[in-house]
Amino acid sequence: MPTPEIQWYPGHIAKAEKALVDQLSRVDVVLEVRDARIPLSTRHPRVDAWVGEKPRVLVLNRVDMISKEARSAWEEWFRQRGEVPYFTNGQQGDGVKAIAKAAQGAGDAVNQRRQTRGMKPRPIRAVVIGFPNVGKSALINRLLNRKVVASARKAGVTRQLRWIRLSGDLDLLDAPGVIPARLDDQAAAVKLAICDDIGEASYDTQRTAAAFLDLLKSLQQDGSPDTYGEILHARYGVLLDEHTGEGFVAQVAAEKFQHNSDRTAKRILNDFRTGLLGSWVLEWPPVG
Repeated sequence: MPTPEIQWYPGHIAKAEKALVDQLSRVDVVLEVRDARIPLSTRHPRVDAWVGEKPRVLVLNRVDMISKEARSAWEEWFRQRGEVPYFTNGQQGDGVKAIAKAAQGAGDAVNQRRQTRGMKPRPIRAVVIGFPNVGKSALINRLLNRKVVASARKAGVTRQLRWIRLSGDLDLLDAPGVIPARLDDQAAAVKLAICDDIGEASYDTQRTAAAFLDLLKSLQQDGSPDTYGEILHARYGVLLDEHTGEGFVAQVAAEKFQHNSDRTAKRILNDFRTGLLGSWVLEWPPVG
């Protein structure tokens, strides 16, 4: 069963992107938030052009949902390319203090230049950008130690740009999730759907669940250390190796959900998204 093309670019995102680009000239530091389960698929292709020479802090959120092996592998891969990834859990606050410190440190040059010109220091201005539902608002709430922006486990909650005073030294611009106007990389688009980092209206639940299971089989064949088959068998009573993704969904539906494949697909995806299946990444660092 071929997977239909996934495309999603609602009007509020188009407006948010324009407003974000307009505000970037006022920003000193960019906090780029990605989903630690899919660090490459949640990289916006236009970020480099938007950011230019401004300092950037790379944040890989949802570290609680990946294994220690995956974290180490990605940390080494990014460092080899000259980037320092900061791993966070926006829901619990893990790693958040380091983000604030990194943003402040990256922006210190601004006030050093002001000082040489005889000007008083001002708060560093940082913007938080990333795909929808990667946890930007939860991170901001943790940075502030109080809920000041709406946060929910679905795409499209934040719809307007908003400046927030974090402390006397740091101002944050909370921006809605931005996504490319066209998703040319459909393999990445499927991962966005699996991880719930894109609007539900853009994808078919049954096909996405089947694609998720096929992806796990592919990762397993590529040598991933995660034990997908054992965990799936223990939870659903069906062997992944004996079925295609579509066949797995159909078999679980027949045995446990009165042949309701849509309900089955939603359960499988939700089990992954909430961590019930384990700490799995859907991307490992590229070789070479």
